[in-house]
Amino acid sequence: MNARVPTSLLAAVGLIAGFGTATSTGSRPLGGAVMAVFGLTCIYFWIRRDGNTTAVRLTLVGLTAFVFSHILGLAIGAWPSVLLVSAATAWFCWRWSDSKVFGSAAGPLASS
Repeated sequence: MNARVPTSLLAAVGLIAGFGTATSTGSRPLGGAVMAVFGLTCIYFWIRRDGNTTAVRLTLVGLTAFVFSHILGLAIGAWPSVLLVSAATAWFCWRWSDSKVFGSAAGPLASS
């Protein structure tokens, strides 16, 4: 089953749900916990499916997206920033992990 989990979707939803939880509850730690659950789930699947190198690369992408969303949010607003970095994170997850499982339906950008 773990080979068929779309981590691109999990990673993007994790960033969005984490931010949504933090803003709706007013609790940043709770939002961080939601994001961490999604992130750790992705890491589990990446390690099992793709190995440590890919897991580290994609974990760094997710952490960078989280940090960059705060910086970008100052320029374009919080929600647009979160949605943009979530889309970028999903693309990297698709490119480096999910496309191996689901095929390269993403077109020419996904083929090497």
